[in-house]
Amino acid sequence: MTYKEITTIEEWETAFQQSTERPVVLFKHSTTCPVSANAHGEFNNYLGGNPKDNVDYLLVKVIESRPVSNKIAEDTGVKHESPQIIYIDNKAKVWTASHWSVTKAHISAVLD
Repeated sequence: MTYKEITTIEEWETAFQQSTERPVVLFKHSTTCPVSANAHGEFNNYLGGNPKDNVDYLLVKVIESRPVSNKIAEDTGVKHESPQIIYIDNKAKVWTASHWSVTKAHISAVLD
């Protein structure tokens, strides 16, 4: 399983709307942060295992796509942090974790 990187507000709005039909797991990644690099590895380890298959996995690079990151925070009501993972179902935040809490084990515990 892989993720799709979103870079535009339009892509985010489509994904957010589609969460009414299929949940979304969104990873907010800072490409300059070592903690985020670690969390990105954990996210990829989860996806490389046996991830939940009825979910769309998305990635937003928060520096390169700042307007998208800000819109996600606005739409979900989840204060921006990075690294950060947000599980969204039916346009509502179900779960979120940030920093060192973004681990394969934590993601598995919530999604599987």
